[in-house]
Amino acid sequence: MAVSMREVDPVFQGAGQKDGLEIWRIEKLQAVPVPKESHGKFFTGDSYIILKTTALKNGSFRNDIHYWLGKDTSQDEAGTAAIKTVELDAALGGRAVQYREVQGNETEKFLSYFRPCIIPEEGGVASGFRHTEINEREHVTRLFVCRGRHTVHVKEVPFARSSLNHDDIFILDTKSKIFQFNGSNSSIQERAKALEVVQYLKDTNHEGKCDVAAVEDGKLMADADAGEFWGLFGGFAPLPRKTFSELNGKDTAFASKLLCVNKGQTVSVDCEVLTRALLDTTKCYLLDCGSEIYAWMGRETALEDRKRAGLAAEELLREGNRPKSHIIRLMEGFETVIFRSKFNKWPKKAEAVVSDESRGKVAALLKRQGFNVKGIAKAAPVKEEPQPQIDCTGNLQVWRVNDSDKTFLSFSEQCKFYSGDCYIFQYSYTGDEGEECLVGTWFGKRSIQEERTAAISLADKMVESLKFQAVLVRLYEGKEPIEFFPIFQNLVIFKGGASTGYKKFVSENGIEDDTYSENGVALFRIQGSGPDNMQAIQVDTAAPSLNSSYCYILHDGDTVFTWVGNLSSSMDQELAERQLDVIKSRLLKEGSEYDQFWKLLGVKSEYPSQKIVRDQESDAHLFSCTFSKGVLKVREIFNFAQDDMMAEDIFILDCHSSVFVWVGQHVDTKIRAQALSIGEKFIEFDILMEDLSRETPLYVIAEGSEPQFFTRFFTWDSAKSALHGNSFERRLSIVKDGLKPRRDKPKRRPTTSSHTGRSSVPDKSQRRSASFSPDRVRVRGRSPAFNALAANFENSNTRNLSTPPPAARKPFSKSSPDPAKPPQRAASIAAMSASFERPRPTLIPKSIKASPDVNKPQSEASKPKPEVNAKESTPAVKDGQTLTSTIQEDAKEGQPEDEEGLPAYPYDRLRTSSTNPVKDIDQTRRETYLSSAEFREKFGMTKEAFAKLPKWKQNRLKIALQLF
Repeated sequence: MAVSMREVDPVFQGAGQKDGLEIWRIEKLQAVPVPKESHGKFFTGDSYIILKTTALKNGSFRNDIHYWLGKDTSQDEAGTAAIKTVELDAALGGRAVQYREVQGNETEKFLSYFRPCIIPEEGGVASGFRHTEINEREHVTRLFVCRGRHTVHVKEVPFARSSLNHDDIFILDTKSKIFQFNGSNSSIQERAKALEVVQYLKDTNHEGKCDVAAVEDGKLMADADAGEFWGLFGGFAPLPRKTFSELNGKDTAFASKLLCVNKGQTVSVDCEVLTRALLDTTKCYLLDCGSEIYAWMGRETALEDRKRAGLAAEELLREGNRPKSHIIRLMEGFETVIFRSKFNKWPKKAEAVVSDESRGKVAALLKRQGFNVKGIAKAAPVKEEPQPQIDCTGNLQVWRVNDSDKTFLSFSEQCKFYSGDCYIFQYSYTGDEGEECLVGTWFGKRSIQEERTAAISLADKMVESLKFQAVLVRLYEGKEPIEFFPIFQNLVIFKGGASTGYKKFVSENGIEDDTYSENGVALFRIQGSGPDNMQAIQVDTAAPSLNSSYCYILHDGDTVFTWVGNLSSSMDQELAERQLDVIKSRLLKEGSEYDQFWKLLGVKSEYPSQKIVRDQESDAHLFSCTFSKGVLKVREIFNFAQDDMMAEDIFILDCHSSVFVWVGQHVDTKIRAQALSIGEKFIEFDILMEDLSRETPLYVIAEGSEPQFFTRFFTWDSAKSALHGNSFERRLSIVKDGLKPRRDKPKRRPTTSSHTGRSSVPDKSQRRSASFSPDRVRVRGRSPAFNALAANFENSNTRNLSTPPPAARKPFSKSSPDPAKPPQRAASIAAMSASFERPRPTLIPKSIKASPDVNKPQSEASKPKPEVNAKESTPAVKDGQTLTSTIQEDAKEGQPEDEEGLPAYPYDRLRTSSTNPVKDIDQTRRETYLSSAEFREKFGMTKEAFAKLPKWKQNRLKIALQLF
């Protein structure tokens, strides 16, 4: 960088080395730091420099510099602020974006630093060019005008009726009361935003103790507050309409012009189309767009040339009499998205980053100039986000799409996906605010468009049947978010397809059907983050499918290899071991493969051997959306918060790895139905120009049903969306009462929809025991994805000694669940008890070579069984025997008390719903009064075994039996 550090003001030493705001005021043509307690306090007679430093998740800093000019500041102070801003950018390594802010016409980005607003005070600091005394005064009645749907622009106007109009919001701050006057032409969103200013004035000027009133334009004297308001203006009188000169209309169409700055003089650049090639790295340019003037500074320009370019932009505004236009200065390599969008096909390249070497050079230059610096800091790398908290013991239902219909999958099949198919899943789980529901579609890489369209339509109907209280998500194979896999825990994705649509498509188009066969050669990539989040992905059986960062399993009949990449982590290797923890496979470390291994893969060839860098979630951006006649318009909300999202609008949260479409409760039904299309258009347009994939996970979230993996981007208060009324009415009640919002409706508990499309509300016992459904239990710790393959080889001689032998269990019958109808009570309780003994379900189609005692035909197991009583459907358990190794590990309760001598009562008298209940017993331990025989009949186990269960499992069984 051809910049001399001799001209950099030493006051900027160490600036921009930590997240937050730094402010300097121009005093006697020098930049003087403003103490933190005075941040946000501006005077109309002064000029300021504001540095906003943001620590990004990738470990770098983003710097934005603003210089703010009060309406009464001198020309000399304004010029000094502009020059000092360039020096500050040089001290930061020349990577900051610089904005010119004029009082009353600030950018939304600038105002977002000082929520909810800035209200400049009259006066200014004493300087060599002007002297203004700061008047300390008692409370004076003041009138403010507020404009803006997302960020509030506040301006003090004369306290007179002539200041009022029908289009804006006005706040009258009196000694004992604050009035908000809502012009008849103002929107609900503008009124709600203005209430943030009312709250600010209430807290700042009245210590939070004063009355607040809302006055609606047109109510005249019929309202007491309105009468008091107009009385302060001498009585009611019709308001005048704005004159043409007072209207704040949009700028007329302006043809962008490119100017080259040469020694402070501007020369027009002739061009029909703006292209990146027009910008020379050794020069500075001005791009005049009417409402904005961009000053682009080449990387090889001198510091003096950059200062002249900034002054030339100031002169251009003065000559054109455009006081409200903004000046934005950018350094080559750090252009904003909006600037790049002005050019035709701006070349895509990696984001410019200041390397450690460059930072060191800047620090060295500063040190040689006598600055006592430790070096330009680099943000601490943000640790990888932990997996969002989502309850993995909820109720999961999965359907495969067949043509235009869907087929419900049994528990043993719901964790087996095919890349040629589309699936719909519904997952109900316990969230922070009650029961949550997630309805999603998953599209395999080779799935056909007809079934994708059908899946979206069917999922929409499911969400509609749940009264839009469920979160809708659209997912593509290979682009799943981190919330997806823990729901399935042990997922296997096979090649090919099982749907009728896929088979028909393959047949009609003569495409090779590579659907997985247990008799063929198959290669699986193992991935995941832990025992409860493992995936086995079938890939092409060829050497290029290998990658040094993963572990793989290759099998062909009774031949099994486990291949461990040199760059794989210990967790990857542990997962591979768990996948085959009972199989005597040949462990092959990368570089020591047998010839037979390469023979199964066809031929030995090259494969990726570089360490895979896991995609990290980028910084989130919030956009407000308007969608009309197929045209999507978006506007970014800077430094966003929950209160920025209005119940009347649609907002999009873009965090690159996922896109969330948030739909307010008062959005029109027709617009609500297009929420998914709005998200798709947003991804298609790639608003942030970040190469957003068309297959990015897309969520549609209704207000009031926000999951934690969405609310984690905010400081969230779920009670706010539970209030009645529109955005303005909700916030007015909060401002008036001064209390935390209270819920006016019970916690949501969405209905559980069946695969038939109908929905029903389960009773209390069914809801509490949902996760204990015999088709939902997940036994941790045994071989997951390749359980069937393991069964082919399982015997006492071949078992991996690092894994405990499987517990001997008696076979039991399992009837196919009918999601449309819950099983009858006796069978449900018996199956619930038996579920603790149930082995892990098979996730891979069983091999025909499996031994008869392990490989029981699925057709026989899935046949409907006649209903039996609890005793017949429960496997026998020996006295004192624990149910599973998992229960042994989880049990934290001690041995039960001596129950000898306690009287025994019939089960019907111990139930909470009994017509003749037993009295004078310990109501919290009803089960202990059952005889041993009846206890075992009802619970399917002995009292000793029951006592070793964790308390939560005991309680759920007792609730299911109505003994709690």
